[in-house]
Amino acid sequence: MTRTRYRICETTHPYFLTCTVVGWTPVFTRPEIVQIVLDSWQLLQEHRRLALYGYVILEDHLHMIASSVDLAKEVRAFKSFVARKIIDFLEAQEVHAVFRQLRLCKAKHKIDREYQFWQEESHSQMIQDDEMMWQKLEYIHNNPVKRGYVLDPIDWRYSSARNYAGQPGPIAVTTDW
Repeated sequence: MTRTRYRICETTHPYFLTCTVVGWTPVFTRPEIVQIVLDSWQLLQEHRRLALYGYVILEDHLHMIASSVDLAKEVRAFKSFVARKIIDFLEAQEVHAVFRQLRLCKAKHKIDREYQFWQEESHSQMIQDDEMMWQKLEYIHNNPVKRGYVLDPIDWRYSSARNYAGQPGPIAVTTDW
C-alpha cells in the first residue's frame, strides 16, 4: 500500500482520523478488544496527551476526532500500543483465523514483525471550523446507522453519540471546542 498525502501539520486544530485494521479484518467484535481501545484513549486523556472530541468503533475500523500538541506522535503511540495489546490478547485466546489474516495482509516491507495490525495511514483531515466539526461528528455517529446496526446513533455502544446527547458514554470526550 502506498503512503498518502494525508499529514498532520497544524497542531492548533483537531483532526478527523480513520484507523483501519489491515484487510478490513473484523477484530473489534469482542468487548475485551474494544475495551483496549477505550482504555488507551482514556489514559491518553488523563495524561493530557490527547483531547478526544468524538469517536466510533466498528468491527474493522474506528474514527476519531482528536487534537494534541504532537498528534502524529500520539496517534502512532496509540496505534502501536493498541496493536500490541490486541495481538497479545488474541494470542492468549488462540484466535488463529485472525492471525492468518493479519499475516496475509502484512506489507512486504514490514520485515521486523510477523503481523501487521493497522493499515499504515490514518487518513487525517484537519477540522477547519465548527461546521466541519459538526459534519464529521454526524458522520462518525451515523456510521453504525448507515451500516444497519442500530436505528439511532445513541444506541451504538462504542460511540461518543451518547456524550453529545447528554448521556454518559463508555469514556468521556471533550464536547466543547
